Amino acid sequence: QVQLVESGGGLVQPGGSLRLSCVASGHISRIYHMAWYRQAPGNQLELVATISTNGETTWADSLKDRFTISRDDAKNAVYLQSDSLTPEDTAVYYCHAIVRTWDRETASPYWGRGTRVTVSS
Repeated sequence: QVQLVESGGGLVQPGGSLRLSCVASGHISRIYHMAWYRQAPGNQLELVATISTNGETTWADSLKDRFTISRDDAKNAVYLQSDSLTPEDTAVYYCHAIVRTWDRETASPYWGRGTRVTVSS
């Protein structure tokens, strides 16, 4: 099995920054697509950003200028640098990855349990 564990969330003032981390562990053969999603209170799950194995990224249009996604394959990790945060960024942020394990020929999707980000003064 594979576990994704997010960290780095917390309370931040408007205009502040946070760096979220997600580390995958388990019997991992290879990690393909990785992504961050978020869900604000009362809202649906929203895609924040994705990153492919060759580093290509996609973004939610409204977030592109303030959020940066990166990955470190040596650490099985994906990161989300979030700047100029506003109260509207308050949400639970989830890590998502497509992972192939040693005991399977095909990859499967996995989700972390989320890390809460609260932007408030």
